[in-house]
Amino acid sequence: MTLTLIEGPAEEPVSLAEARAHLKLDATEEDALLGALVTAARTLLEAETRRAFLTQRWQLTLDEWPAGALALPLAPVASVIAVKVAAMSGAMIAIDPGFYEVDAKGEPPRLAAKRGQAWPMPATRLAGISVDFEAGYGTAADVPMPLRQAVLLLAAHWFENREPVGDGVELPLTVSALIARYRRHRL
Repeated sequence: MTLTLIEGPAEEPVSLAEARAHLKLDATEEDALLGALVTAARTLLEAETRRAFLTQRWQLTLDEWPAGALALPLAPVASVIAVKVAAMSGAMIAIDPGFYEVDAKGEPPRLAAKRGQAWPMPATRLAGISVDFEAGYGTAADVPMPLRQAVLLLAAHWFENREPVGDGVELPLTVSALIARYRRHRL
């Protein structure tokens, strides 16, 4: 299973102005660094929570269909754009959306063939199935405030502590507390 970002978010959940205000910075000469830290904080927290904070387009590539429903690796899922399977020619053929159903609100979000249907088998054994989907809460204003605050605090922490702090694995406790209820655990 491979997850590939097709189209990233158009904005960050925390603006440069918000980050500058939080850090009480008037000068703009470190805006590039601060912007990079906000992006890095978002991507790290998205990985920690297995959630897309802002609208993004992803492609999940599989070798074979799972026995039951296919759990999508990110939440929240806004829509499944296309489900494709490899044909003998090597072309990826779209499966009619009437053939499958999506539980976008589930934890985890799931995709399954409708009752009485069976997924078509791909012509190749490797990467013969792809699912294009859109995930994320929407715009920056739609991202839950605890997640926005966690991005802001983590970016500020990295800005103030430019050398490695701790073991490099642990998040600051306040950030961990803010994202705790949004973490999606693997079984």
